[in-house]
Amino acid sequence: MNATNPLNAAPAGLDVRGPRFGAVLTTVVLAAVLVTGSGRLLAAQAVVFAVGAAAGVRRSPYGWLFATLVRPRLGPTVETEDPAPPRFAQAVGLAFAIIGLIGYFAGPLWLAMAATGCALAAAFLNAAFGYCLGCEMYLLFRRATR
Repeated sequence: MNATNPLNAAPAGLDVRGPRFGAVLTTVVLAAVLVTGSGRLLAAQAVVFAVGAAAGVRRSPYGWLFATLVRPRLGPTVETEDPAPPRFAQAVGLAFAIIGLIGYFAGPLWLAMAATGCALAAAFLNAAFGYCLGCEMYLLFRRATR
């Protein structure tokens, strides 16, 4: 918390509604990728994953949309989370997107569809039920490396 002005301080944790909003957008984009077979659209989603993994979920394009357009219309955040697990989840999404891109641009097409489908399933679980598979993987990894 900012000692000079606590009202301007960034929240200690990540507003849980932000990653869930991003998961909704990711679900829509990945479903569109499967319907259209667009490797370019998957490449755009891969960029979103890459920014989220490298700079953090708050700085990703979907995080920016949430902070700019959605969060001001919501009440104050009640629940926060550590930003590390969602960031790890973005890296996992990026890995699946890269595998999907290999399938779309070099073949085989089933690889593209399978990788995109796996990423879509994970995004949907987070969007619909608030269950983040990548976050759970992060926690298991942390426990295993202690």
